[in-house]
Amino acid sequence: MRQPLAYIHPDAKIADNVVIEPFVTIDKNVVIGEGTRIGSNACIMEGSRIGKNCIIFPGAVIGAIPQDLKFKGEDTLAIIGDNTTIRECVTINRGTASKGKTVVGNNCLIMAYCHIGHDCILGNNIIISNATQMAGEVTVDDHAIISGGALIHQFTRIGSHVMLQGGAKVGKDVPPFVTAGREPLSYAGINSIGLRRRGFTNEQIRDIQDVYRYLYQSGISNTSMALERIQAELPATKERDEILLFVRNSPRGIIKGYFD
Repeated sequence: MRQPLAYIHPDAKIADNVVIEPFVTIDKNVVIGEGTRIGSNACIMEGSRIGKNCIIFPGAVIGAIPQDLKFKGEDTLAIIGDNTTIRECVTINRGTASKGKTVVGNNCLIMAYCHIGHDCILGNNIIISNATQMAGEVTVDDHAIISGGALIHQFTRIGSHVMLQGGAKVGKDVPPFVTAGREPLSYAGINSIGLRRRGFTNEQIRDIQDVYRYLYQSGISNTSMALERIQAELPATKERDEILLFVRNSPRGIIKGYFD
């Protein structure tokens, strides 16, 4: 269903059963998958790729050019996966030459007034609460939950299954499976409630806790030394190896413990 009061560029590729409400603007070089609904006054700009069964609420702007002075008009994308909900007045900028795309994955919920900057890569099953502001080239891994009003510095990474406190100022990487809060942002324990909801066993959660005891509670002040001891002394598991890989590949370094 397409309202006559919407503007749809003739080159846009839109599935037959997409619902487009009045006063929507859809630019050229846009693809929208079947079952998606675009709310009134939303603006879907050049380079947007929206998946199946998404809901875009009124006032959202997807695919606007990056707020980056290095952007020179290159052909880039803003990609939204399937079954994702984007609430009122969310802004998602498209990529630059750096990555060529901004990506929000499948089954995500992006709440009202959030901003996702250029070249951000968000995984699947992510929740970002109201008014969170995400600078360019941020990475958020699967199943992370970011509470309202967070400010996320460019180039930072938030690991899988993280629970991030509202109003957090994220300037360092947040490793997987943890809760993070306080000011400055610090490790506050394992996201055990979220992990149990997603089917992690008590044994898996204990193994994750053991890894973080080495990193944050063992008195080992040197992260590299802590990683060596984790590798040598703790049994290899998928979760242990995910944490090790994350920390080793963190150019910004990870958040500290509360007492560090």
